[in-house]
Formats: sequence, structure tokens, C-alpha cells
Amino acid sequence: MTEWLEKINNADSLEVLESLRVETLGKKGVITSQFAKMKDIPGAEKKAFAQKLNEQKAEITQALEEKKEVLEKEALEAKLKEEKIDVTKFNNELSSGAVHPVIDTMDRIVTYFQNLNFSVEEGPLVEDDFHNFEALNLPKYHPARDMQDTFYNKDFTLLRTHTSPVQIRTMLSQKTPIRMIAPGTVFRRDYDITHTPMFHQIEALVVDDADKISFANLKHVLVEFLHHMFGQVDVRFRPSFFPFTEPSAEVDISCVFCKGEGCRVCSHTGWLEILGCGVVDQNVFDAVGYENKSGYAFGLGIERVAMLTHNIGDLRSLFESDLRLLGQFK
Repeated sequence: MTEWLEKINNADSLEVLESLRVETLGKKGVITSQFAKMKDIPGAEKKAFAQKLNEQKAEITQALEEKKEVLEKEALEAKLKEEKIDVTKFNNELSSGAVHPVIDTMDRIVTYFQNLNFSVEEGPLVEDDFHNFEALNLPKYHPARDMQDTFYNKDFTLLRTHTSPVQIRTMLSQKTPIRMIAPGTVFRRDYDITHTPMFHQIEALVVDDADKISFANLKHVLVEFLHHMFGQVDVRFRPSFFPFTEPSAEVDISCVFCKGEGCRVCSHTGWLEILGCGVVDQNVFDAVGYENKSGYAFGLGIERVAMLTHNIGDLRSLFESDLRLLGQFK
């Protein structure tokens, strides 16, 4: 018995300890084999024999468990020491990160309008029908709602399809004059080389007394902004339709790739559509309780501008985290 206890105490690995457990307590172990002899021991001596064997078994079991705990702790410490990493070491292969082109473009636009004394307003990503549609002159069953491809939730809320609801929330909570932009994430059910289900917009709103705001103000602001972003491009305004503005216009710039000569990017027209704008419809002012007011609004997709300024051909590549692409914008 003493011999086995010494062997257990001197075991230097979990493998050796397991071998000793099998030799003592296994099916053919020395303790197990002693129990098999009980059938040949006279009745008067059997009780004392069994008691002694149980004491020996308990002593060996305890010795095995205590030694196992010690060996496991030593094995863990050795593993941690072997796998230790010195995080203070300088790695010459590390490279610096870069601002994502979408965020960089958004920051440039936000900074430009902040310098023109526009405030930056934010709103929730999950909207209700009133703020996202009805207050913007898009009543139920309006055909223009089909253009939005909306993600609806079971509780009748929705993922906002544009940042225009922020304009409504701002008018409901603030008095005129208002000069604001609303940058943020929006969602629509669309996916191809020029569309993704999630993208970013910036929309702007200016509201003041009826005699202080005109389409001419809007045109001047947009022409100066587009020259800031794209250089001395030509700018044209085309009549269009948006439910929340009247009159409305689409704004084009001369193609930044072919300089208006015509190429594949601009479909050989020499022009690129860049944003939509217009004078705020009176129905929108009625929805927020404004009287005798005038204003203009415009909105553009950040990804669209990022693609043009950085010569990116596929919108989806902006969201694929490809370091070969993102590494170019350091």
C-alpha cells in the first residue's frame, strides 16, 4: 500500500497518474483483485478484510485526486507560459487604418453645410407611417410609396426609407427659421450594382417666412455645393416630381469621367444625376402646423457621391470590407 502511495506522489505527468489509477483501481487492478478474494475468506474474517480494503481504496482514490489537481495546475501554467504573447512588442508589419470612403464623404458634406450655419439633426431608424410617409404628403395607397420598397415590421412600424422624417420631427419641435441637414442610414428593398438594402443619405431643409425663401436660393446653394465637391462641373436642373416638394427638380452634373463628352458611366449623355430638390409643398407645412412659411429641401445619396469622387464602379464593394479597396483611401 505504501509503495503505491509513493508512486502516485512521485508521478510527473497526467499520463503516468492515469496508468497508476488503472493499476490500482481498474478492473484488473490490485485493489479490485483483492475484492475478488472475499468469496474465499471465512465469514468471521470477511468483514474486517472488506473494511481494510475500503480504507485502502479510499486512501488511494484521495491520493490520485490530489495529485491530479496538482498536475493539472502545473500543465495549465506551462501552457500559458508557452502561449504567452508580449503585446508590447513593436510589429513593423502593422499598418495604419483609414476612414471609410462613405464616412469620409459624409464628413466632407456635413462639414461644408455646418460652415453655412446648418445644424445637424438626427432621428430614429425605426419610424412610424406618419413621419415617414403621411406628413411628407404620401398618404396611404399613394403610388409614390411603391418607389420606396419599404421594410415593414409586424407592429406596423418600418425601417425609414429616407432621412426626410427627421425634417418632420425638426419642424414639429422647433420654430422657424430652420436651417438643418439630416445625415444617416436608410433602408430599402433593393440590391444591385447601384443599390443596396442599407445605404446613407443627407437631406437638407431650410424654412423661413414666406417672403424670404425661393427656388433661386436653393439653386445658388446647390451649385456652390456641387462645385465644392466636384470642381468646376456644369450643373443643370430638370423638372421632376417629389410628393413633398413643388416645384421639384432633379439636379445633374457634367460627367466627371469624360468631362461631358459622353462615356459608358454617363450612358454617353455627358450628364450624371446627383440629387433631387424642390420647394417644400404646402401640404407638408399643413401637417406640422406651419402657416405663411416657405422653404426648400434637397437630398442625395452618400454612396453615389463617394463612387463618383473615388471612381468606384460597384456600390456593393463599399460594404464588402475588402482591404485591397479600403487600403487605397489612407
